[in-house]
Amino acid sequence: MPDYPHPSSEGRSANMRANRRTDTKPELALRRALHRLGYRYRKDYRLDLEAGRRVRPDIAFTARKVAVFVDGCFWHACPHHGSKPRSNEWYWGPKLLKNVERDRVNDAALILAGWTVVRLWEHVPVDEAVATVVTALTATSAAPTDQDQPPDPVG
Repeated sequence: MPDYPHPSSEGRSANMRANRRTDTKPELALRRALHRLGYRYRKDYRLDLEAGRRVRPDIAFTARKVAVFVDGCFWHACPHHGSKPRSNEWYWGPKLLKNVERDRVNDAALILAGWTVVRLWEHVPVDEAVATVVTALTATSAAPTDQDQPPDPVG
């Protein structure tokens, strides 16, 4: 018996191959909106934390130590929109639970390393997501830098 289920059809297989780890539509929309406001960041930036833990926030403001994750409703088991697959539940149930547990462990490791963690669901409207990120950036005590601070308006 394999460690993973075989796809039920070639169409399902193609669908699963098309899922992206980075540059999802909600993530791109958030990045564009933040960039439009003048914020600069690193995307999919690997952070090597204590005890060998590696974390890749979708968006990282390194000077301010703010890590932003845009979580997909299916892959991270959104309580409102996450769906539980009916076929191959023996595989998907534990896999999705493991994703959620990994998120919590990564959050704790980032917080222990002095980072502020922002987790957003993919269904959150872009303007609301931007406001949440900007609030987190404003709340950090690090001095603003050219890298992740919007430019001063010219008057």
